[in-house]
Amino acid sequence: MARTELKIGELARAAGTTPSTIRYYEQIGLLEPPGRVGGQRRYRHEAIGQLTFIRHCREFGFPIDQVRTLVSLMADTDRSCTEAREVAETHLISIRGKLAELHALERNIAGLLDAADFACEGGPGADCAVLRGLAEPACEDHG
Repeated sequence: MARTELKIGELARAAGTTPSTIRYYEQIGLLEPPGRVGGQRRYRHEAIGQLTFIRHCREFGFPIDQVRTLVSLMADTDRSCTEAREVAETHLISIRGKLAELHALERNIAGLLDAADFACEGGPGADCAVLRGLAEPACEDHG
């Protein structure tokens, strides 16, 4: 006879996460707290799918508030899937903004290093072209 309940360690292994992550998700309301038997958490098998869903959302970088929205959408058959698409689109816009910031940062650091290549004498730290470049007042394009 197959067991219908899982201990927290069993659930963690089945969903590819850790018991501390499971407890955290319960604490912040992403995962329904389980029943207890003899003081130990006992999870239904459905918790594997729920936890896997949450883990995948986090792997995609969705912030906790957006994961909470997506979890509620999964549980509510009356809500439209367009809401999930809107959450994903909002997240994508945020990622693209961060990428643009990272590309600008990359250009700025590359420029700093390029400028230092011409001025680097390999001497003491106080004479370092990189350190001097970082000490200069910020220009408009250096943020």
